[in-house]
Amino acid sequence: MTGGRVEGLLRELAPQVLGALTRRYGHFDLAEDATQEALIAAATGWPRDGVPGSPRGWLITVAARRLTDLLRAEQARRRREDAVARWVLPADRLAPAADRSAGGTDDTLVLLFLCCHPALSPASQVALTLRAVGGLGTAEVARAFLVPEATMTRRITRGKQRVRDSGLPFRMPDGGERAERLAAVLHVLYLIFNEGYASTTGPALLRPDLSAEAIRLTRLVHRLLPEDPEVTGLLALMLLTDARAPARTGPHGELVPMAEQDRSRWKREQIDEGVALVTAALPRGRVGPYQLQAAIAAVHDEAAGAADTDWAQITALYDVLMRLSDSPVVALNHAVAVAMSRGPAAGLALVDGLAARGRLGDDPRLPAVRAHLLELLGDRTAARDAYRSAAGRSTNLARQRYLHARAARLDDA
Repeated sequence: MTGGRVEGLLRELAPQVLGALTRRYGHFDLAEDATQEALIAAATGWPRDGVPGSPRGWLITVAARRLTDLLRAEQARRRREDAVARWVLPADRLAPAADRSAGGTDDTLVLLFLCCHPALSPASQVALTLRAVGGLGTAEVARAFLVPEATMTRRITRGKQRVRDSGLPFRMPDGGERAERLAAVLHVLYLIFNEGYASTTGPALLRPDLSAEAIRLTRLVHRLLPEDPEVTGLLALMLLTDARAPARTGPHGELVPMAEQDRSRWKREQIDEGVALVTAALPRGRVGPYQLQAAIAAVHDEAAGAADTDWAQITALYDVLMRLSDSPVVALNHAVAVAMSRGPAAGLALVDGLAARGRLGDDPRLPAVRAHLLELLGDRTAARDAYRSAAGRSTNLARQRYLHARAARLDDA
């Protein structure tokens, strides 16, 4: 097996191994360290020696041995080495046979719930999810969010300590707590995807590795909870949105707005899959924000061209979404839909209302939308100033260049 295929297999198995160790031993923080060491051993040895017959069992065995060493060291410091012997499992339970591997995906879901514990900040939830469930190394997570590796190491370490100190058992939560924690899991995956599709900082508009990882993890959750309509809706939303990625940037990485994109470059198979998913989810009775956003994305993706977009339907869907979500970003998108279906003046009134309430703070999207609507209304001077204001607020270089170019075009006209 090539190095690339080994890497893909290890990324798939990493959360299963960590989940199995945490369920059996506890000690999430030490189990995570032991799992990482087992993954390193596999990454260096398997391309040379071949993949073992039960790769998951091999990893669990190696990680469990390392975890036992770590536990012994910790207990020695506390002068309680005798307790370690009671934690060691019989050898036949350390290397599960292939027919026992189905439980690994259940452990992965529990692990996702653990990484999204409400005691953690959203930043820590994202970092732990990418490290523990996504199988990314600390350096990879740090690069993804453009922070120094030392900063990310501290963030992940604090997150693991909070999980350890919470004393949370390694099991699926019950009842209302399960619904609350699932909502946190979906929100974290949504954040990871959005950072990949519309990067907030750095030189590039897109970070395909992050959006791909978010889709992979959401597929996993959907495979485990196929009847949950919001899980289905989130997967559909990601697929339908990511389908436009090839046309979202020009040859030099410049931003291309949806109205100007070459739709022949959109990923048609992803669009078909996303439409089928959201179509199946909506009739199940409990309509949620992710399903509605997916339905909006489907209307965009099914239009043959920008002029064919059914803005009236999109506005109606946003009207429903506004009743379920008080997000100012949703309100801003609703204003855009209103502008496109009822005229730019109607949309601009909503944008100005949002600005007056100050809920979007320094978010560059608000002045960017305002600039576009002012341009449609023919107020070129105000539009130019709003584009420049949006560029000054943006921390993404590709978006800055786009906004400055829009302002310069109004200068030249």
